[in-house]
Amino acid sequence: MSSTPDLETATLRQWAAELGFASLGVAGVDLSSVEGGLQAWLSAGWHGEMDYMARHGMARARPAELVPGTVSAIMVTLDYAPDDPDWIERAWRTLASPERACVSRYALGRDYHKVVRSRLQKLAERIAAAVGPFGHRVFCDSAPVMEVELARRAGLGWRGKHTLLIHPKRGSTFFIGTLYTDLALPADDPQADHCGSCERCIEACPTGAIVAPYRLDARRCISYLTIELKGAIPEPLRAPIGNRIYGCDDCQLACPWNRFARPATLPDFAPRNGLDAASLAELFAWSAGDFDARLAGSPIRRIGHERWLRNLAVALGNASGDEAAIDAARQALLSRVDDPSALVREHVGWALAQLSEPARSRTASRPARPASTR
Repeated sequence: MSSTPDLETATLRQWAAELGFASLGVAGVDLSSVEGGLQAWLSAGWHGEMDYMARHGMARARPAELVPGTVSAIMVTLDYAPDDPDWIERAWRTLASPERACVSRYALGRDYHKVVRSRLQKLAERIAAAVGPFGHRVFCDSAPVMEVELARRAGLGWRGKHTLLIHPKRGSTFFIGTLYTDLALPADDPQADHCGSCERCIEACPTGAIVAPYRLDARRCISYLTIELKGAIPEPLRAPIGNRIYGCDDCQLACPWNRFARPATLPDFAPRNGLDAASLAELFAWSAGDFDARLAGSPIRRIGHERWLRNLAVALGNASGDEAAIDAARQALLSRVDDPSALVREHVGWALAQLSEPARSRTASRPARPASTR
């Protein structure tokens, strides 16, 4: 354990702010009280094909097993919402436009893993310059770390019913970073839960993945289906996906606290390649080379071209509107009916079958927008 001469949390917050972080707090690392909940979630199989969740076992709740010597967790947040007061309304309009591609807001810009870890490392270097060498390791959604729980304990917000962290003055549109350290730092106090009786996030989930307050069955979550799932998307869940091709923001869009979302202070998270206004057909036409080149440095690139096409095929199969729109989706799909990938071919075949059904049944399958968040 390292000593911490003259290192106060207020100083850490100042340094974090200078690096662009929106907030900083410190948490202790005794997470034994949440091990039972983690084990129950894994035992229920709600992690789906995310085998790494089970493989790491309880290491996720035991920081000192992952990084020996860890006694404190310095937690930070970094905002990513757009500088647009109408961004939530614009997102709903995209979801209501079946010819457009809907990409989760956090993924429109540069890969957040790298941005957050790089800045956390700079914070660690600043600390070392003040106190001398110390044991540490930085994370951002990249290792078995209970980031939301640690951030909650560090006073950076409360856990919403959708399981994401919510801050009363900035909503939930931020990334969480973690710095495990052997520095014994005073822990901050957690915030109270302010969700009350509100269940808008639960009502907004297109696939019913939030099975109860604070309980998420990842196997039904569109973020899991479009990002983590490697094989075929279960047929009953394809229509509810709508035009969402990478991730899903519905529970956040419906959350009234996100009217307080703060815009990103870094240019890294500005939309790239026009992904915030792209059509499904134009993205479906990208070759593997186009995909790799245009999405270099993007978190989307991790799913690969095959799953990209799989997701787009489902979205094209959910097309609705006039016959011209249906025909445009059909023509895009026909261009890949003989795709080398069996996964892509199967989803293209399903999509074409969907487009042959009566328009009424296709329209009825599209999830309705929840009540206003205002």
